[in-house]
Amino acid sequence: MITNNPHVIVYYLMDMNRKLTVRKIALIGNYLPRQCGIATFTTDLCESIATQYPEVETFAVAMNDQPAGYDYPARVRFEVPQEDIKMYQRTADFLNLNDVDLVCLQHEFGIFGGKAGSHILTLLRDLRTPIVTTLHTILTNPNPDQRLLMTELMQLSDRVIVMSQRGATYLQEISGVPREKIDLIPHGIPDVPFVDPSFYKDKFDVEGKQVLLTFGLLSPNKGIENVISALPGVLERYPDVVYMVLGNTHPHVKIHEGERYRHSLESLARELGVEENVIFYDQFVSLDELVEFIGAADIYITPYLNPDQIVSGTLAYTVGAGKAVVSTPYWYAQELLADERGKIVPFGDPGAIATQVLFMLDNEKERHAIRKRAYLHARDMIWAKVAQQYMSSFERTIKERANSPHGAFTFPVEKNVREKLVEIPPMNLNHLARMTDDTGILQHAVFHLPNYDEGYTTDDNARALVLAVLLDRLMNRDGDEDISSFTERYLSFVWHAFNPENGRFRNFLGFDRRWLEEVGSEDSHGRALWSLGVVLGQSYNENLKGVAASLFGQAVSTTLEFSSPRAWAFALLGIYEYLRRFPGDRAVIRFGESLAKRLIFLYRKTRRPSWYWFEDVVTYNNPTIPHALFLAGHWMGRPGMTRVAVESLRWLAEIQTSRRGYFTPVGNKGFYRLGSEKARFDQQPIEASAMVSACLEVYRSTGEATWHQEAQRAFSWFLGQNDLGLPVYDPTTGGCRDGLHPDRANKNQGAESTLAFLLSLTEMRLQMGTLYSDVRKAKTHPDLIAAASARDQGEIRPW
Repeated sequence: MITNNPHVIVYYLMDMNRKLTVRKIALIGNYLPRQCGIATFTTDLCESIATQYPEVETFAVAMNDQPAGYDYPARVRFEVPQEDIKMYQRTADFLNLNDVDLVCLQHEFGIFGGKAGSHILTLLRDLRTPIVTTLHTILTNPNPDQRLLMTELMQLSDRVIVMSQRGATYLQEISGVPREKIDLIPHGIPDVPFVDPSFYKDKFDVEGKQVLLTFGLLSPNKGIENVISALPGVLERYPDVVYMVLGNTHPHVKIHEGERYRHSLESLARELGVEENVIFYDQFVSLDELVEFIGAADIYITPYLNPDQIVSGTLAYTVGAGKAVVSTPYWYAQELLADERGKIVPFGDPGAIATQVLFMLDNEKERHAIRKRAYLHARDMIWAKVAQQYMSSFERTIKERANSPHGAFTFPVEKNVREKLVEIPPMNLNHLARMTDDTGILQHAVFHLPNYDEGYTTDDNARALVLAVLLDRLMNRDGDEDISSFTERYLSFVWHAFNPENGRFRNFLGFDRRWLEEVGSEDSHGRALWSLGVVLGQSYNENLKGVAASLFGQAVSTTLEFSSPRAWAFALLGIYEYLRRFPGDRAVIRFGESLAKRLIFLYRKTRRPSWYWFEDVVTYNNPTIPHALFLAGHWMGRPGMTRVAVESLRWLAEIQTSRRGYFTPVGNKGFYRLGSEKARFDQQPIEASAMVSACLEVYRSTGEATWHQEAQRAFSWFLGQNDLGLPVYDPTTGGCRDGLHPDRANKNQGAESTLAFLLSLTEMRLQMGTLYSDVRKAKTHPDLIAAASARDQGEIRPW
């Protein structure tokens, strides 16, 4: 249901007879018997959902702040030492493999390891399931680490739950979270009757006395000293008043400060002569005991000193029990006690506390009216109703994930004998536009910003040209002006790179548009031919085909002079595409046959048991060689050639699959030499991309599901199913990080890496037959192109 307030969506009770989509839910947070407010909340929420929806399997993942953990109930299925980042990765694996439909995270900065609790992001990035995050703290002035964490946490979360209206407003204003992504669901409370305080007072030997109460874990920010300082003024008029302070010292405070704060309160009471009127209960009580303590109170006081407190379980519980409350004006208190449901006093003002307590005691009729207003207001906060609101949010989250045109497509990929999920992300061309100017695509980036110092390469513009043509197919946009403008720009670069005097492509172009060489690498020449062939074989634009045909004819014969197997392979890919357009060109057919026979010669020369490769070293862009040979075998009608291609590609897949079932490409720090160990790092995106392309080609031809699974495995490397468990693709920018180091992902997002990911994404979506109607209908293309040309990164939006 949408409220009149434009800031937030609020979920009320869902139809209990409606069949649920959710089958299994995992809640992540602290859990009882750990002593903290988050533990109490997570436990109550988990148990309430399980009670309201017994058909849904509900369990908890508990964070541990001590090596021994806690004696958890059976509801806790998994424990995570909060400082062990590897356990966060294993937790994601556990949740994925256990077919969890949705994860509900209870977020508080202090309960997760890493800077500002950043370890939790490692877990969330790897999850293949919708995430709903409940925020227990919202900071108005976060430090840089907290701001970074919140930014990514909000991006990873499908929906966000807050427990106050102010929290929803701040979340939009400070973190930029869209209002439609936010649900306002109140803090849950036990359903207790509206009783007279005298009913419970005999349990605590305070019959006939006026009882003030504060409860919760003790720490210096609670402001209890201000209530004790207010007591002398209260006792002058009501000498039978007692102040009960219930709760252990917070475990973390106790580790660093011991009982210093409690002892200071005891000393203050003695100094003021009120020690007989202050009763400390140094204990963490059960819910049933807590209800009795609250029931015995005439007035509940929250004298907290932190104005930024966005929620308070203790205040929610006492308002729900119909208590007369005096509180300092922290955010949550202002909202919950509005409309005369309690009294507000300034921070750190014992005199004001005394005044309001005396007002409550002097005016019994008004005190009971306040109690009634509070109790009635809180009826929608009881745990049974809150559980229903959470389930409504969960159901909507799953529905949105399934129905969104930008949502992920999922399919299984083998991981040993187990099954994981690989998501196909939505298409985001922001970074492609950011890296492209009116010359072409820039070669390198510093983080996600184009690095103009490094200029351009034909290699990257050829890759970009292939991508642009495939994107045109994906979007089914014959003659699309905006896509064509990108295609034309990259093709113009390739045309400009060709030197007709020597029949070769130049590769490196400075940002000042001066060529840095007269002859580029053999590989760059081969890639240029590949891109020209793709234009001829797959582009809808006849004008572009004329340019590509002219240039292809001038450049193809030079490949016979090359010695690089990869240059031969790229040229063969281009020749295959060229022959789709001009199958009768005998000269090009002879060139292709010559290059393919050279690859076969190398293979027969080098192949031996346990080494099914074309060279005595496996280096870079490896799958392209069997890919090209496979296509050549088909158009040449040479079954033996295709068998060699399949044999070598299968071997390559085997040596690049880890024991855990992840794609692990040959690292470029040493590569893989015959008779030596395979280099594990650095792992490059181009290897995953080439494997996706080659495996999909074999799958399309043979129909063998194994090849589709290998393509999935390689693609999932980009998304975090790799040796580090870190995503290489960055959905926030649309770019791809420049590979994996032994300890981290490279933070830069250059053209080669980004194009590698986008080519793989496009090929996967083409294979799935996915047409992006939402992209076809988008109206942002002209602005996107203009923004890219102006190098204005700030205004670019996803296509």
